[in-house]
Amino acid sequence: MIFGIPIWVFFCIVFIFLSGYMALRAMRAENKMEQHFIEREGQIYLERIEEEKEKREKERATIGL
Repeated sequence: MIFGIPIWVFFCIVFIFLSGYMALRAMRAENKMEQHFIEREGQIYLERIEEEKEKREKERATIGL
């Protein structure tokens, strides 16, 4: 017994803190993955907008001739 606490209680407390740390670490990793996905999808969206803009400019140039 450490400080009058049974050893199994001590281990339970340690495992609670360890579990909280692991949950926090997993949450951070998941947020990082979500942010990467959002940035990638945003880049694809911006590329589509740019392609559509170029397409419209070519059509205007063709019609103007």
